[in-house]
Amino acid sequence: MPVRGIRGAIDVPEDTPGAVLEATRELLTEMQNANPQLRGEDIASAIFTTSKDLQAVYPAQAARQMGWVAVPLLCCQELDVRGGLPRCVRILLHWNTELPQNAVRHVYLRGAAELRPDLTGNGNEEI
Repeated sequence: MPVRGIRGAIDVPEDTPGAVLEATRELLTEMQNANPQLRGEDIASAIFTTSKDLQAVYPAQAARQMGWVAVPLLCCQELDVRGGLPRCVRILLHWNTELPQNAVRHVYLRGAAELRPDLTGNGNEEI
């Protein structure tokens, strides 16, 4: 079975555990809603990154709170690129699915939509 990537990002209003976890749960929920065939048992792994100004909590904790207890999760710090979006959580899910990559819907919420305006429409754009 092929593995497909689902990408997503969201900006967080402040660096507090509550704000980071709430935003991460919102993003994960919207990624699931955008890809209705996505089931937790089909997720091979997930990578969470944060901009360097988010240090209050591991965003992967939100996935654990949502029941993703068997999914391997990894948190990393995003590259600190000048002019990059502040207070941003990014997620890359590795999904075991027969769907073609162009059927996968990526989700960019709030101010993070500016990161990939080509993907904020229907998600079918080629990368």
